[in-house]
Amino acid sequence: MKKWIAVLAAAIFLTAGCSSKETEKKEATEHKEKEIVVDEVVPPEELPYQFPLTGMGTAEESFDRAVAVVVNNHPKARPQSGLDKADIVHEVLAEGDVTRFIAIFQSEHPEKIGPVRSAREYFIDLASGYDSFFIAHGYSPEAKDMLERGVIDNINGMQYDGTLFKRADFRKAPHNSYITYKNIVKGAEKKGYALDEAPASAVFLSSEEAEGHEGAPAGEIMVNYGTPSFDAIYEYDAEQQKYHRFNGSEESVDFESKEPILIDNILVVQMDHRIVDDVGRRVIDMASGGKGYLFQKGKVNEIQWKNEAGRIVPYKDGARAGFVPGKTWINIVPSISDVSFDSQQ
Repeated sequence: MKKWIAVLAAAIFLTAGCSSKETEKKEATEHKEKEIVVDEVVPPEELPYQFPLTGMGTAEESFDRAVAVVVNNHPKARPQSGLDKADIVHEVLAEGDVTRFIAIFQSEHPEKIGPVRSAREYFIDLASGYDSFFIAHGYSPEAKDMLERGVIDNINGMQYDGTLFKRADFRKAPHNSYITYKNIVKGAEKKGYALDEAPASAVFLSSEEAEGHEGAPAGEIMVNYGTPSFDAIYEYDAEQQKYHRFNGSEESVDFESKEPILIDNILVVQMDHRIVDDVGRRVIDMASGGKGYLFQKGKVNEIQWKNEAGRIVPYKDGARAGFVPGKTWINIVPSISDVSFDSQQ
């Protein structure tokens, strides 16, 4: 009996050992397969559809409406939530040499966005070019008039503070208003706005065109807004082939994930700015066109910009300049001399 117990124990041990080895072999194979899938990069044009504002490929056609959110850029509001998921971000001056962001979301829906800040009339103009559902918390008198006249579908934190918009306890007002994407959808449903029509597509370069892109070297970019804490600095990462963004020495990252904001296209455009009241509110000429720079793949080209159906569009040598598929930031400045760059990478 002891002999058979010993034989049986040995058999069980051998079986378990084989099973363990088979399991390890299977897990290693699965892990290797997963690594292959994760590392595989599919060119956007090889997928059947593209997101209209990034040009990135997608297996299913996207019908989502664009959503525009005014995001606070005060130092007390940094780092912000959700900006890394925006397809297009406009950075533009408000009063007091403070910049704010008008972030356009379509291909990605962040869980939370903010801090949300108040509207200006030219913020609404920028959002209208994408037929966006417009989100802000507060408004100037001119912007309030536009919103009340229904110039753009919108919800505002002035009417929904504490319901659709929530106040964070780790920041102080007016730098603590946030909205979730779920509440954006609830707000649209409450107001009867549709969210199922995608915006018209921007113009994008093919993978081959992007790889062969030409221009003067531009590894570091400085956009001067008159106050060091609001000056924007971009540094090109040749390995990632994307730009990192900084305010001074502080890199722009997502508040929740701490991941850096990575940008494929930086369009800097000169527009006429006029201060029109004692508060310092501005009127910005977004219609006349003018000079600009387009930074892509660590290179820069001088461009002329035009306003086409409300969008700021770059032209080079009389033809519309394509964007590299990916994320785009548009910096609006009073003078093209506010922009400087060099070739360091």
